[in-house]
Amino acid sequence: MSKNTKYLLISLPASISPTNDHDEALTTLRSAVTLDYGTVFPFPIPEFKIGTLDALVQQADELAKLEAACEGVVAKVGDSLRMILQGDEAKISQSKTVNDKPPEQYLKSFHWNKVKYRADRPLGDIIDTLQKEITSIDNQVKDKYNSYNSVKTNLTQLQRRQDGNLASKALTNIVPPSLIIRDSDYLETHLIAVPRNLTKDFLRAYESLSPMVVPRSAVQVASDDDFTLYAVTTFKKHSQDFIHRCRESKWTPRDFKYKEGGGEEERRELEKVGENERKVWGEALRLGRTAWGEAVMAWVHVLALRVFVETVLRYGLPLNFVCGLVRTTGKLAKKARSSLDTKFSYLGGNAFGRDKKGRVTKDDSSTSADMQAAGHMGNEGEYSAYVCYEFEIK
Repeated sequence: MSKNTKYLLISLPASISPTNDHDEALTTLRSAVTLDYGTVFPFPIPEFKIGTLDALVQQADELAKLEAACEGVVAKVGDSLRMILQGDEAKISQSKTVNDKPPEQYLKSFHWNKVKYRADRPLGDIIDTLQKEITSIDNQVKDKYNSYNSVKTNLTQLQRRQDGNLASKALTNIVPPSLIIRDSDYLETHLIAVPRNLTKDFLRAYESLSPMVVPRSAVQVASDDDFTLYAVTTFKKHSQDFIHRCRESKWTPRDFKYKEGGGEEERRELEKVGENERKVWGEALRLGRTAWGEAVMAWVHVLALRVFVETVLRYGLPLNFVCGLVRTTGKLAKKARSSLDTKFSYLGGNAFGRDKKGRVTKDDSSTSADMQAAGHMGNEGEYSAYVCYEFEIK
């Protein structure tokens, strides 16, 4: 899936061919784009049950909002896949399929999913079905990835307690039980992680840091590249003062309670959380893959509905139109549109004219404002003489 690929979904009246034949009309569309600017594929859209003109105008507005919502959900699910696959672009690309096909192949071979979105239902019912589906996809992915992030955060904290420095890691397997005073009514042992460049200051000052610190009680317990861990004994009634003074001096008091078998318990907890993290990771990945494909499918069906509704509003009844998908690039899309404008400007009536050199020009902004009010603007905010929606699947 190329990051630079852009698609134009175009509808034109079959009358662009002399015989009103669909195949000939598609050939006429291809001749307007040419391979220099992109490749045109047929994009069949069924005829749906339509209501009143007022209902169609309202549905056009609803579909515009729904398309934006679909695009947003596709982007959010894509971001979630990127997070869980740690930015591995090859794996991310492999995970982005629609009906087990790469997105481009799905678009090239698009057919309306009549089982999932019954074309014999009223247009309003189909829109409602798509709205509920995209909302459900969004909520499911959000819930699962929030769950994974919670488990991942818990695991990271436990790993940090095992692998971090002496200011943060678990001390169960580091501190000998004999160093900790237990069952005393008066004395208490404190473990202080001191930055290595401050150890001399600590040893010089700790006895006078607060009242009733036991003289010469500081014992070096362990040391790493960043900190040295000391055990210091104080009277309990002055413990909080001592801890507060340590923090003021940028020494880190460690909260430690000796527990028989605590090291083994921490190891089992880490294994349990690690297993759960791998399980939830797999669930989140599977859901992300499925949800991305379903969200893209919903999005493309919404685009098809937008084209259909706009086609009815613009070309009227009875319906006789051809729809094509132009695969192009970001750079060539403007040239493809310009070529289409030149070929089919006559469909726009007074909205288009030609300058002295014969080049197609669009009429003043008042015309565009009128067209916008009538709902005849594409998703790029400009009026064109034909139905056209641009989109990218990233």
